[in-house]
Amino acid sequence: MGNDMAFVGVTTGSSSIMKVFPRWAEILGLPTRELVGIDLPLDASAAQYRETVTRLRDDPQMRGALVTTHKMVLFEAAHSLFDHLDDFARACGEISSISLGEGGELRGHAKDPLTVGLALEEFLPQHHFAGTRDAIILGAGGAGLALAWRLQERIDRPRRIVAVDPRSDRLAHLEEVVSSHHPDGPELVLLQADDESVKKVIGDAPSGSLVVNSSGLGKDRPGSPAPEGTVFPAEAYVWEFNYRGTLEFLRQAEQQSGSRSLTVIDGWRYFIHGWTQVISEVFGIAMPADVVDDLSRAAEDARS
Repeated sequence: MGNDMAFVGVTTGSSSIMKVFPRWAEILGLPTRELVGIDLPLDASAAQYRETVTRLRDDPQMRGALVTTHKMVLFEAAHSLFDHLDDFARACGEISSISLGEGGELRGHAKDPLTVGLALEEFLPQHHFAGTRDAIILGAGGAGLALAWRLQERIDRPRRIVAVDPRSDRLAHLEEVVSSHHPDGPELVLLQADDESVKKVIGDAPSGSLVVNSSGLGKDRPGSPAPEGTVFPAEAYVWEFNYRGTLEFLRQAEQQSGSRSLTVIDGWRYFIHGWTQVISEVFGIAMPADVVDDLSRAAEDARS
């Protein structure tokens, strides 16, 4: 088993993790100090995904990888190459963590349901929903699916979970996964996005609802899933999953934060939890909360 770790993304060189990882590696005593960036286009072919996974598996210097953006498509194209897939990976149809075990066993995990829960619990009070407030998830890809899954497992589940996406296939997949594993959960509403319906579902949500950008817009490409003129619910928690990029959704929320009494959260801590949990898996090390906090502080000056 090798010592190197890779990062599979779209524009890996511009991510803060490239500056952060060497510091973390020193703090954690990892056997490597640099990440290997692997960039794949958003329209990569199935053959490219299988070639990437095969390359990771067969490289004697490689120990594992974090996958972002491509999690669901990589699973679809290359899941048969893995010797082990965890329950979340099989259920959600995504792979965010690739690791090599003893004897070269190729393992795939879906860490998002865990990491999104860790980030959510840091800012949302434990009994916030109380069955009366909504969760509106703008984007039904891997991150949105993970959040819907995690919300179903909370003690104080939302009144309803509204999943919004322009693609009907993503909405159908989210519904299939969530409903089959949480059949007694809160009402799940699927909304194929158009400007007026999105503005209405956000504007009509109860005070204090959770509104989340899990679409990738504002990071992988410019834009916001909330149309111009969207009014957020009073006292809402507005969560932008991204921490870098054009961040249009974050700016929309910030502009209304005072007049609507919003709590606005960006994706920095989600980023921290996502990386630390995969590093823990790849290198087989513990990642308790105090260590995560230390790593977060060490990364602050590289935030961009």
